[in-house]
Amino acid sequence: MFGVEIGMAPELLGLLFLVAVAAGCFDAIAGGGGLVTVPALLLAGLDPVAAIATNKLQGAAGTVSSTVAFARRGLIPWRTAWPIAAIAAAVSVLGALSASVLPAAWLEAGVPILLVAIALYFGLSRRMGEADVKARLTRPVFLLALVPPIAFYDGLFGPGAGSFYMAGFVAALGYGVVKATAHTKLANAASNLGGLALFAATGAVVWPIGLVMAAGALIGAQIGAALAVRFGARLIRPLLVAISCAMAIRLLADAQNPLRVWAAGG
Repeated sequence: MFGVEIGMAPELLGLLFLVAVAAGCFDAIAGGGGLVTVPALLLAGLDPVAAIATNKLQGAAGTVSSTVAFARRGLIPWRTAWPIAAIAAAVSVLGALSASVLPAAWLEAGVPILLVAIALYFGLSRRMGEADVKARLTRPVFLLALVPPIAFYDGLFGPGAGSFYMAGFVAALGYGVVKATAHTKLANAASNLGGLALFAATGAVVWPIGLVMAAGALIGAQIGAALAVRFGARLIRPLLVAISCAMAIRLLADAQNPLRVWAAGG
């Protein structure tokens, strides 16, 4: 089946590769790459489960690539950062396992509201700068209280997880914007790999398409990480606001979103 898909539409694979390059670039800077790649996979003919699973492959490639790029610039101290990755990977698997049994209505209704709140925070907060500021939570509390629920959400649902991680690193740990972005990519990479492992075990990943897009995401992530380091808050801050708002609008645009149903009196 996969060979037929590739043989019939090489130009479509090329387009998906370019989409992954662009998404990987934006994702490395401010997250939200799935806003582009998942609809592209659905338009290419994949069913929703295969699209989400295949997107985890290209997403994992992009976030690992950007994590490596940030680490090479000394922005990720592995001695203190590895617990974040370990917890995110483990808990995201639990989230993915729970996807079929937990009702998603409250997530679909609540996430857009949270994303708008995060956009307002990033747009208005004075803590959003280049330098670190005083932390509001200790690292153990952050690891045990904030990382697990975000990682669980990432495995269960996904959209906006990068924005939630970013808000945590900035608001709770007081990280500067570039350092927070680097740590966000590490957490995203870990939770993507955890989710990918589960989807791969169930056979849901369309590997030929996913590998083509993974190659594009690798390239895009390197470009995005370089831009984030070069321009810092001048680039990251407005993109975070824009992408958080775009994700909220995208989720609210779904006719099945409970907020729209409730507003219509249904």
